[in-house]
Amino acid sequence: QVQLQESGPGLVKPSETLSLTCTVSGGSITTSYYYWSWIRQPPGKGLEYIGYIAYSGSAYYSPSLKSRTSISRDTSKNQVTLTLNSVTPEDTAMYYCARGNTNVGSYAYWGQGTRVTVSS
Repeated sequence: QVQLQESGPGLVKPSETLSLTCTVSGGSITTSYYYWSWIRQPPGKGLEYIGYIAYSGSAYYSPSLKSRTSISRDTSKNQVTLTLNSVTPEDTAMYYCARGNTNVGSYAYWGQGTRVTVSS
């Protein structure tokens, strides 16, 4: 049974760097041909795709966030990390990790989500 658990700070100040970790259990993040994605949902809005890191280690980012987003992994810990630089209040959202590519509607496994508030 694949399980995903997000963790990170609940509050981040503007201009700081946000770092969130997704810990995967019940399956390896290096298993072909799975992708591991980050998605967020601002309050009162829909889901917004952020990016993925593939089983091979290659990463993809949504064009709107690419310039300040990085997704990396630690295969020894079976963890995927999202780094978002220069955050603003518009980055306030629930952040989720999930198994899958860019088709959010196809995901079989989601984490519970972690809330991130960007505020002074």
